[in-house]
Amino acid sequence: MGSVSNWFRRHFSDPQVTVLAILLIVGLAAILVAGNALAPVIASLVIAYILESPVQALARLRLPHWAAVAIVFTSFIGAFLLALVAVLPLLSQQVAQLVVLLPNMLTRVQEILLEMPQRYPELISRNQVVELTSALRGELLGLGQTAVLFSFDRIADLLTLTVYLFLVPLMVFFFLKDREQLVKWFTDRLPAERSLAAEVWRDVDQKIGAYLRGKLYEIGIVGTTAWVAFSFLDLDFALLLAFLTGVSVLIPYIGVAVVSVPVALVGLFQFGLGGELAAVLGAYAVIQILDGNLLAPLLISEVVNLHPIAVIVSILVFGAIWGFWGLFFAIPLATLATAVFNAWPRPQAAAKPARRARQR
Repeated sequence: MGSVSNWFRRHFSDPQVTVLAILLIVGLAAILVAGNALAPVIASLVIAYILESPVQALARLRLPHWAAVAIVFTSFIGAFLLALVAVLPLLSQQVAQLVVLLPNMLTRVQEILLEMPQRYPELISRNQVVELTSALRGELLGLGQTAVLFSFDRIADLLTLTVYLFLVPLMVFFFLKDREQLVKWFTDRLPAERSLAAEVWRDVDQKIGAYLRGKLYEIGIVGTTAWVAFSFLDLDFALLLAFLTGVSVLIPYIGVAVVSVPVALVGLFQFGLGGELAAVLGAYAVIQILDGNLLAPLLISEVVNLHPIAVIVSILVFGAIWGFWGLFFAIPLATLATAVFNAWPRPQAAAKPARRARQR
């Protein structure tokens, strides 16, 4: 106990460390207690982060701040309405069709896989295929039922969805328009001794903003490339599978593995075992390999430099704490943790020069 109390005394005797710790604890408590209620606010902040860069670019062209915000916000609303009117109905239609086809799809996949024991009896048996397809059928049918129930719940809660569709763009507008006033209002209520917290915030602010913009570009490039490839290969549900492929980059490593299942399932149901299925899986693998080794490092390697183990642990921990939003924000939250760790004072390191001076 003595060593623990000494550690607390060494670290938290500095008021700046105490301020930083309190801010982190309050932020974590807000996420745990009111994370779902704050989802529209967080989504608005994310969008405002992404849109802040074009606003600043227009401001550097000598445009007034209000004009830059008006141009960027109008463009955002136009893209939002286009996605809402043109793309979202197509995605919803393909999701509904896929859910309806799931039983037939699983039956067809089972018939195809049952041919494998005859061709490769030394690799797989008939019983193993039956057990595998039964487990897969149960999981996918349960997932389909969950998706249908989720859709009905959201339809029943249409009023809340409509309010969110109104609130999020409105909050994005005010975050862009009054960014400086909001930041000043918040910082004026913090203690005067907050240079450590300010140092962490500057690092995180720069990295998270660039990370979100880089991820947006990455989703667009990967999703568009997948849509072109799947359409060229005449794969069913090409738009839906391309959308899932693009979104998979939000969750490194795990997203790639999860999305490969519906891609393989649809390809197997449509083409069976053969060269066309190999082409679909090969195209998906090439897209993900190019993204992981070329596109992602090019867009965000200078922003977030985390070890793969740190990325996976962050996804597991924050996903368990905060669900979907924890998966989405796992990398930014890991970046915050890294910034805090790097900025945290190290009394032992500071004590070494003092000991050397006394020895002299």
